[in-house]
Amino acid sequence: MTFKNLIILLFSLFNLCSIFGFQNNIKPNYIIIFVDDMGYGDIGVFGNPTISTPNLDKMAYEGQKWTQFYSAASVCTPSRAALLTGRLPVRSGMASSKNPVLFPNSLNGLPQSEFTLAEKLKERDYKTAIVGKWHLGHKKKYLPLNHGFDYYYGIPYSNDMDKINKNNYWSEYERKTLNSNSYNVPLMENYEIIERPVDQTTITSRYVDKTIKLINNYKDDSFFIYLSHNLPHIPLYASKEFSGNSKRGLYGDVIEEIDHGVGLILKELKNLKIDKKTIVVFTSDNGPWLVYKSHSGSAGLLRNGKGTTWEGGVRVPTIFWGSNIKPGVINDIGSTLDIYTTFLSLSNIKLQNDMIIDGLDLSKTLFHKKKSPREQMFFYKGDELFAVRLNNLKLHFRTTDWFKKPVSHNPPLLFDLDKDPSEKYDIYQKNKDKIKEILKLVEKHNKKMIRGENQLINRL
Repeated sequence: MTFKNLIILLFSLFNLCSIFGFQNNIKPNYIIIFVDDMGYGDIGVFGNPTISTPNLDKMAYEGQKWTQFYSAASVCTPSRAALLTGRLPVRSGMASSKNPVLFPNSLNGLPQSEFTLAEKLKERDYKTAIVGKWHLGHKKKYLPLNHGFDYYYGIPYSNDMDKINKNNYWSEYERKTLNSNSYNVPLMENYEIIERPVDQTTITSRYVDKTIKLINNYKDDSFFIYLSHNLPHIPLYASKEFSGNSKRGLYGDVIEEIDHGVGLILKELKNLKIDKKTIVVFTSDNGPWLVYKSHSGSAGLLRNGKGTTWEGGVRVPTIFWGSNIKPGVINDIGSTLDIYTTFLSLSNIKLQNDMIIDGLDLSKTLFHKKKSPREQMFFYKGDELFAVRLNNLKLHFRTTDWFKKPVSHNPPLLFDLDKDPSEKYDIYQKNKDKIKEILKLVEKHNKKMIRGENQLINRL
């Protein structure tokens, strides 16, 4: 090799490192802050007029705000399976049209055959921890320590499960007090139950304190911390410090306490001088649970909410921060599926080649503001394909509201999401050539789809 060619090679390698924001093969740290049932319009920087979120707003200003970022499902269990595996949940059997999520009487959980982000990062000696809601199986063999995590502190399923009073479940939005004795939800550390029922009025602050402690414990290593808040899922709880502070009521109190915790975490990363080697992602598992009225969030200008494949159910507020992420607003398509693939790419870890990975690598968008590689998105409700997006167009084969019977559409509904993000104006009749293109995409997708055995089965 000539001296000139050597210089060109070294320069190319330097540019490659610069694109991804890292040099000298530094392994970035990762923190995912995953909230439960937060709507697209629940953060100030995403348009909320009465909920104060200065820390998330600043996070978006310093990092990247993604305006068209999707969860892979519109309810808890499948969306979490997708986040941690980079695969559509129907592939792992973690999606069902009969039982939408896992319950305390469920028999199974995330199969051992799946590779979680934590497991893959262990290939490069990452420290891994989850703080918060798991909801991928409460039995010992399905708990986080058996899926690549070194440490677990949190609740095993949703905070509205194990209900022990006789109040009408659907009257929860009328609750006036912060009493947390209505639910017998356990708090776990690793495999042990350490508190039952968990005091949900202090759970948000305890999750944040635990996360900050872990950051300090791991600061000299490469780490992945998955902070999975179980709020603002119903029932809502806020600490005394935040109760009654928000103009938006109890729901706003909850969001403002979460925002405060985000600020503490980012501040700690800066104090430890590891913010430049840490990537933090803030996003939600799905849209708002609208049936709870003022106790639910807002999807902003988007249609409908949780449990549906309308935009309000699957498009989620998302912010990437830290490292050398290039600040800005990204209007391209992204998905929680892509977090898996992106983080493994940045850590120089190969994807497993014996299974289909649905996530794409967003590295060049994060660090160089190149166009996102994602141009399509498949929207399942349970194990059934309800809609598909290709670039700016979204085609609905079936639609539903929460707990209502699905409606089939023949011909399908078609919306231009660039011009009509609220999905009000069906343009099917004027775009039949485009529809043919989308239908070919769906046919190709269905031919390659290998469905996992249904894991969302309850004990009779």
